[in-house]
Amino acid sequence: MLGTSPARLLAIVLIGLALLLSAVPGPASAAPGPAAEDDEGGTEALRRDLDTATAGYNNARAKAQASQKRRSALVTRIASAEKRITALEDQVQELSAAAYRHGLPDPATAMANSRSLPDMIGNVGLVDSLTRQRRQTLDDLVDTRSDLVAARRRIDTELAKQRREERTMQQRRADAERALAKAKVGGQKSGGFTSDGENNDVPEATGNGEQSTPKKKRTGKKARKATSAPRRGDGSYGSEGCSQDDPTSGGCLTPRTLHALQQTKAAGFTRYVHCFRQASFGEHPKGRACDFAAAAGGFGGAATGGDRTYGNRLAAWYVDNADRLGVLYVIWYRQIWLPGSGWRAYQSGGDPSAAHTNHVHLSVQ
Repeated sequence: MLGTSPARLLAIVLIGLALLLSAVPGPASAAPGPAAEDDEGGTEALRRDLDTATAGYNNARAKAQASQKRRSALVTRIASAEKRITALEDQVQELSAAAYRHGLPDPATAMANSRSLPDMIGNVGLVDSLTRQRRQTLDDLVDTRSDLVAARRRIDTELAKQRREERTMQQRRADAERALAKAKVGGQKSGGFTSDGENNDVPEATGNGEQSTPKKKRTGKKARKATSAPRRGDGSYGSEGCSQDDPTSGGCLTPRTLHALQQTKAAGFTRYVHCFRQASFGEHPKGRACDFAAAAGGFGGAATGGDRTYGNRLAAWYVDNADRLGVLYVIWYRQIWLPGSGWRAYQSGGDPSAAHTNHVHLSVQ
């Protein structure tokens, strides 16, 4: 390289560096738009309202289910008590009949009327046995009747609790649907997706304005069910802090979100995912949300073919396991799933990230 000018030498070095860097494979695509105001569509008010409404719905539903379970146990207990009372009443009648046949005198009279020692022992023993059995049976009968009355009173209380929580569920569901309408992102009912990877919505329009023929549903092995995340004593999910290391970023996750991430992978959904990231609002900066890329290589354009099938299956799997994972909502391909409301239209933006056509968004309570 003798005689090469410094400027030419610098140019050669820069070209070499450029070629070297272009040959090094880069990391999978980053999560949609870090820290943008509406990086995934929607507004801060919408996310806040959905958080409040759907978490309220989930907790009310869990409490209603717990109350119904206790009420079912009480119904079984009442039926058992009623059978026990019938049996005890029969025993009381039998003992009363036996007492009537034998006169049931007091022990002193039984001894006086005995003609011999064996006869005296037999009479006294019979009197004592009948007296003891009747007393115990009557005590059992009184206790069982008291337990029956208390159980019937508690079942009325549990029924009132269940109906109160069901009214709360209706209110929270309406709150979520109003929030969607207010944000003008759609909110109309939609068909959602199926576990076999199909779009369950109305047939899509073809290029000439006509509707395409619905695809034939595929049948295949379903992904394994998720294990349930820990709950509070009343069946609801408590609030959690961002205390666990996020394996998809340098941030943190709540224990429930980490559980959902682990269960997702265990079910076979192992493509690129990114969870924690700084943002001005939403669940990502709280460690309560993850974005699951439809494509194996990361986030890119709108998913098609097998990538879209993968996203459809994953979205459907979250719906099927929502109660076990504490799902707040799921967003995929211009649709959002809310507990109690089901799938709804969600027009939150035009690019693939905002429209959620390149990734499934999961928010956890």
